[in-house]
Amino acid sequence: MKLGVNLSYQGAAELAVAAERLGYDVALAPEGYRSDAASVLGLVAGRTERIALGSAVMQIPARSPALAALTAATLQSLSGGRFRLGLGVSNPDVSEGWYGVPFAQPLARTREYVEIVRRALTGEPVRYEGRHYRLPSSGSGAAPLHVITEPAGAPVPVYLGAVGPGNLALAGEIADGWIGVFAAPEQVAESVAHIEAGRARAGRPLAGFDVMPCLATAIGEDTDGCVDRLRAHYAYLMGIGAPERNFYIALATRLGFGAQAAEVGRLAAEGDRAGAAAAVPAGFVELTALTGPVDRVAERMRQYAEAGVTTLGIMISSMAGSTEERISVLEGAMAALDRSGVRG
Repeated sequence: MKLGVNLSYQGAAELAVAAERLGYDVALAPEGYRSDAASVLGLVAGRTERIALGSAVMQIPARSPALAALTAATLQSLSGGRFRLGLGVSNPDVSEGWYGVPFAQPLARTREYVEIVRRALTGEPVRYEGRHYRLPSSGSGAAPLHVITEPAGAPVPVYLGAVGPGNLALAGEIADGWIGVFAAPEQVAESVAHIEAGRARAGRPLAGFDVMPCLATAIGEDTDGCVDRLRAHYAYLMGIGAPERNFYIALATRLGFGAQAAEVGRLAAEGDRAGAAAAVPAGFVELTALTGPVDRVAERMRQYAEAGVTTLGIMISSMAGSTEERISVLEGAMAALDRSGVRG
């Protein structure tokens, strides 16, 4: 198993340089309220030499397939062939509220989107007649999509962020990797089963597919204190959009924390960030994050590796302190991986 690091735009270059020095496999940039992914990865591409770069994830409703392909080709070229394109449909509130894009039929929309992006990244002109995307539109005689960025290295791997069984199977069928969040080892094993079904549908083995859940991480001797340091991060994610449609609240509910998760959602919707953070159930954090001393984290890493994880994303909240403190988390996580005996 390898490690990745999830970057905030704050201190992104410094964290990526430290991760590269420590032997991390990939630096990942998320996209949300704070920053877009492409800008952060462009900065990191210019400050690093070996570590892979990945979007985790670029939001499908935010970009046309053409722009996603052009962005991917640009980052691939700028980084010397180190880029991995992570895509995700986000959720109804973000898709419709931020971008004015309907969320209906997300799996079919994702399938067409990825087909267009992959075709465009070959460098050939693309015409496409789909149910959700038509290029050129309305059957016009406009010039077709044509990305002519100078290629660098191998084809860009495509990852999908996915939660539900159908989306996980789709990731296995059409993508090169899966990006997950807030996943206990048992859930990862279930997700891998769905991914494997999708791989079988496409006539492909699971081997070579990158299983990459990203976990909030706080390392220290006081496990309870580590959990407390992650509460605000959890409350932030559980406060995105309407509580009844929030993926993270739904996950907490499936894990048995429904009443507490609903309270977090209610407080977040009312603007009480401190109250929402305090209401995040400690058990939910402990199940779905890496917390505590290095030896405890090493044992958890072994469990994730046994569940089928190939790359484990270390997610350090920008709320977690200074850049130096966040680098110390990276060091602790790598020490835990070395102790775990599952380093790949």
